[in-house]
Amino acid sequence: MDPKTAVLNYQYGERAKSELLLASKLIAGMPSFPNGEKMGGKRMLLMVLDGVRSEIAFAHGSTGHDGFRKALEALDSAISAVEGLNFEEAVPKMAEAISASTTVAQESWEALTGHGLL
Repeated sequence: MDPKTAVLNYQYGERAKSELLLASKLIAGMPSFPNGEKMGGKRMLLMVLDGVRSEIAFAHGSTGHDGFRKALEALDSAISAVEGLNFEEAVPKMAEAISASTTVAQESWEALTGHGLL
């Protein structure tokens, strides 16, 4: 991996990971919402997840890295679970998306190290 690609992948990978971690925490908190607040919480959560999805889709489009495609697939499954109020099902899917993004960042870090830039 050339240095320019490694920098882009690292940047996008770390950003995706951070956004996915935050979204995962929001999903994990949803079951504790009172029933009267769950639907509003779900709507806001889906808006956040859609924003995160857009960011990862942009990263995939910019870099073509397969890890971002895997993150998108897992995130899509998590979004479907949230739409069905299956928060317990969404959490492991978010973990898959986080793992895929982390892998992109780690590979890029190793490439940058290999080029003597870190």
